[in-house]
Amino acid sequence: LTFIPMLTLEQIQNYDRDGYVLVPDVFSAQEISILLDHVDDPRVKDHSWSSKDAAGKESKLALWTDADDDAFGAVSTSPRVVTAARMLLREDIYHWHSKVILKMPEVGGAWEWHQDYGYWYNDGCLYPRMLSCMIALDPATRENGCLKVVPGSHLLGRLNHGLVGEQSGADQERVQAAIERLGEVYCEAPAGSALFFHGNTFHSSEANVSEKPRRSYICCYNALSNVPYTDNGHGKPVPITMAPDDAILRFAEAVGGA
Repeated sequence: LTFIPMLTLEQIQNYDRDGYVLVPDVFSAQEISILLDHVDDPRVKDHSWSSKDAAGKESKLALWTDADDDAFGAVSTSPRVVTAARMLLREDIYHWHSKVILKMPEVGGAWEWHQDYGYWYNDGCLYPRMLSCMIALDPATRENGCLKVVPGSHLLGRLNHGLVGEQSGADQERVQAAIERLGEVYCEAPAGSALFFHGNTFHSSEANVSEKPRRSYICCYNALSNVPYTDNGHGKPVPITMAPDDAILRFAEAVGGA
């Protein structure tokens, strides 16, 4: 397996302009299959909870702040993801947290419009020098509730957030005003693709009305210059030791041979 962990100048410019960029074929079908084999691992179950949207539907989320020596840790420390994140933030980064999103067929709820920095701000991060990378474990479609973004919304600054259902949501009136001017984009994506998006980019997703799941893995990063001034926050503010490029395959071989 070979991969050059570099974004093109056009992709970086698109991210700067739009607050997000979708990169196809970051992980192979074999690697995605390995990750799907582990979405029911104890690590996921032990860190999971459900969150209801404004309509009362639930989506499941599992979150952790460490990057362990397992299949998911191999993604969080992958040179394909880490190098791209460094390029987009123009500086060194550390792992903030990672999470598995499980939006199950026909019952998986929506995620309301929000900015990740809307709540990371409260952890004491002075700047929105933070981003997320969403890896599609299943094909993401409009029917199964793919991520939606408002292009260019990262340039509007941080909005006030409050509860929408059981979730933290941005000021809905301002979000709608932004959508009227900037539009919204459904980020449909094949499995194995990576969507990088800015900490201030408005994003949401609709309920899964299909017969297929939408499972994804999200790695979040903070700039090393942006360590929280409080004792709050996630992760350890140390440079990331990148895993070998074939770490997911090595992990599967080690587990299979155990």
